[in-house]
Amino acid sequence: MELDHNAGVPPLMPFTLRQLAYLVAAADAGTIVVAAARMHVSPSTMSDAISELERIVDTRLCVRRKAHGLTLTTAGDRVVADARVLLRGAQELYVALNSKADQLSGPITVGCFPTLAPTVLPPLLSAFATEHPQLDIDVVEAPQDRLAQMLESGRVDLAFVYDVQLPRGVHRAKLFALPPHVLLPAGHRLAGAPHVQLEELAAEDFIMLDSPPSSTHTLSIFDARGVTPRVRHRTGNPDVVRTLVGRGLGYGMLIQRHMNPDAVTGFPVVVKEIFPAVPPLAIDVVWSADLRPTRRIEAVIDFARRVQWPPIPSVVGA
Repeated sequence: MELDHNAGVPPLMPFTLRQLAYLVAAADAGTIVVAAARMHVSPSTMSDAISELERIVDTRLCVRRKAHGLTLTTAGDRVVADARVLLRGAQELYVALNSKADQLSGPITVGCFPTLAPTVLPPLLSAFATEHPQLDIDVVEAPQDRLAQMLESGRVDLAFVYDVQLPRGVHRAKLFALPPHVLLPAGHRLAGAPHVQLEELAAEDFIMLDSPPSSTHTLSIFDARGVTPRVRHRTGNPDVVRTLVGRGLGYGMLIQRHMNPDAVTGFPVVVKEIFPAVPPLAIDVVWSADLRPTRRIEAVIDFARRVQWPPIPSVVGA
């Protein structure tokens, strides 16, 4: 009896990882021209590779129009989703084969909600980077809904977010929590008060941090008190909130605490706790529940759990 030495060995695929990578890059960029520039190849090279992939699988994966970029077909959506998993696995295999057993190396992309960046990024890019000098840490700051999409697609490995409106399909670990606070101009009539009630500010202009989910959470706090804030300005930047408040254009509400609020704006602001107390909002690190976390992801999660994050300030009436 002749032995089949190929038994149990999966057949080689007729397509390449490079072809899959080009398709994923084109899907992410929306145009072949932009994707080719990001991948440092010519547009014709990328276009030909995608066309060859379509020929191999005998399926149209995308629609290419010069004026409208590239749109995936239904089949293309499925192929891109599966390709992300396959490419991720190939990258992990390469990193594992080129890493020492006791040393982490390779890329990791960390997402972060912008207002959390001043708190989260310093220890991550200093202490954690020192612990693992061979890691290539890339940081992406984006609104929470965008971070959820990037987690799902695998474009970020994990993210630091507020525990509000988290998507399904993620695991999470709670890191710390902070209660919202009110910002007042230094000369405000309530600047000397021990705390403020939102009802006392209802008739005044409000400077709102308008970056989902911050805006939704803030409005829910007012709604719970039966107060409708008189929104004068909206901004996605908390430092702009501090600046406008310092200039006397209204009051604000933030969660993240600045070590020295006056240093950012040049105009004094006063931090006041809200009475009755508002429940603290948790800050989590989240990662995909559908993809097995790599050793690099596990290392970041472990580090985040060990960090001495800011303690929850004492809350009036708690």
